[in-house]
Amino acid sequence: MNKGDILELEIEKYAFEGKGVSKINREPAGEKNYVVFVHGGYPGDKLLGRIIKIKKNYAEAVVERIIQPSKNRINARCRFFGICGGCTQQDLDYNAQIKFKEKQVEEIFTKLGGFKELAAEPIIHSENIFFYRNKMEFSFANRRWRTKVELDQDLQDLQDEEEIALGLHVPNIYDKVLDIDECFLQSELSNNILNFTRNFFKEKKTSVYSIRTHSGYLRNLVIRMSFRTNDLMVNLVASEDNDPLMNQYTETLIKRFPAVTTVVNNINLKKAAVAVGDYEKIYYGSGYIYDCIGNYKFRISANSFFQTNTLQAEKLYQTALDYTELTGKETVYDLYSGAGTISIFISRHAKEVYGFENAEAAVKDAEENKRLNGTDNVHFISADLYKPFLPKIQLNDLPFPDTVILDPPRSGMHKTTVEDIIKISPEKIIYVSCNPATQVRDIKLFTESGYNLSKIRPVDMFPHTNHIENVALLLKG
Repeated sequence: MNKGDILELEIEKYAFEGKGVSKINREPAGEKNYVVFVHGGYPGDKLLGRIIKIKKNYAEAVVERIIQPSKNRINARCRFFGICGGCTQQDLDYNAQIKFKEKQVEEIFTKLGGFKELAAEPIIHSENIFFYRNKMEFSFANRRWRTKVELDQDLQDLQDEEEIALGLHVPNIYDKVLDIDECFLQSELSNNILNFTRNFFKEKKTSVYSIRTHSGYLRNLVIRMSFRTNDLMVNLVASEDNDPLMNQYTETLIKRFPAVTTVVNNINLKKAAVAVGDYEKIYYGSGYIYDCIGNYKFRISANSFFQTNTLQAEKLYQTALDYTELTGKETVYDLYSGAGTISIFISRHAKEVYGFENAEAAVKDAEENKRLNGTDNVHFISADLYKPFLPKIQLNDLPFPDTVILDPPRSGMHKTTVEDIIKISPEKIIYVSCNPATQVRDIKLFTESGYNLSKIRPVDMFPHTNHIENVALLLKG
């Protein structure tokens, strides 16, 4: 087998990160024991796969041609599917998506974690499988990615022509943008604002920031919209101040789209391609939007962290709350508390809640959300959770918790944080994770120190992608 070889493969299973699994005979053993992971392959597919990576125990391939499709394959709704990296499974029936995700989480816990008797509750599916995101981040570029259809029409000579493109990056391509005019992840209104913005700056012949020359004005367009209120934020990320241009853009934008409630201009002076400014200017409205999760209202700034699927976030948090079985007498620690959404969501069920968070900006947002909701039994503390946080507890003379809720980033928890939680010895640990692989790694450390994994429940926050959230309950043995 060599890189670039085309093999006929049958997909047997769905694996971590949404890859199809095919097993083939490999000489000299002649046994069906060599695994090929196929990007874009689904169980039941018979296909031709092109090998892109070869390792001792496995290979990776991409779909070259479908010979016989899986019964779960459907036609993707979006014409940019397969080029844009936003959706990876839009051509897979949604019922199959959640079934495969559920099975994937169970296999991670049983095979990677070694939890043979696993109490896995049914996955919580998403009611909205399109237009479910409250935030979309688009990129400007002065080099547009040409689709195969365009190139087949003898437009190769235009491949490097400079022009304003606004859309999403093709995976692993950082200097070109796929110019899109519709996306089914946010809303029709979002699409209209996207197209208006591109046309406005094209007419003005505005320069686009180049990651090669580090010059040019336009960098990103970020649209944030509420699901429980009527707020809508347009945030233009640029490389420098330009009041006359921003005033023209704002005036024209709000005249065309009265639903826009605030316009913000983030100024990013860094070379890094991030949609976060060194400072921001407000050109219309308050500079904030508000949204609700459950009975609680949250203020969201241009750079605040907020779950991007509002409606599913409520189900995720409710699952975590159900697992706590709070009676109103407990002290709860919420680690990686962000803008305080989980802390505030569970607050009326607990005696006291202490939220610990690394980012100072998030702590400030959390304090504002506490004030907004009048949750006086919630307290937020700035703490570096990549270092021992037990000294922070002792310094603030805090009571040890009855329950700890964890919601770390994809990389999971630092070992010292795990060790500190074991030292403070809560009766219950509720672990919320967007990466079951790092979650099970951390849970094994807890179970080696006397905790028992009681149950888990996956929650699908991102339809048409391979991402899955999972909630786990651990009880002190």
